[in-house]
Amino acid sequence: MTYYFTKTITMPFEQAIDYVTAALAAKGFGVLTTIDVKATMKKKLDVDMPAYTILGACNPQFAYKALQNENKIGTMLPCNVVVQDIVDGEVEVSAVNPEASMMAVTNAALAAN
Repeated sequence: MTYYFTKTITMPFEQAIDYVTAALAAKGFGVLTTIDVKATMKKKLDVDMPAYTILGACNPQFAYKALQNENKIGTMLPCNVVVQDIVDGEVEVSAVNPEASMMAVTNAALAAN
């Protein structure tokens, strides 16, 4: 089992960020954090890299249920979604596979939810 899901979409990078954010919202997820990795690497290491943004997504209902059953589950939240520029007009979107990441948590109450 792979630890992530990925899909390539064809659109400009900034439009892809908006598209992914809207798609997450349609499924009940909000974006709590936005990390511009490209800008951070330039600032901290003075290196150039393609556009790469991490969106910290959270579904409050799922998170609340999980926190009620496992108070350390916050170490795995929010769910990260990576949006990265592959080539002009091609953007790859990757998200953590929740089943794969939850394999590390041995709490049967989480599996029931």
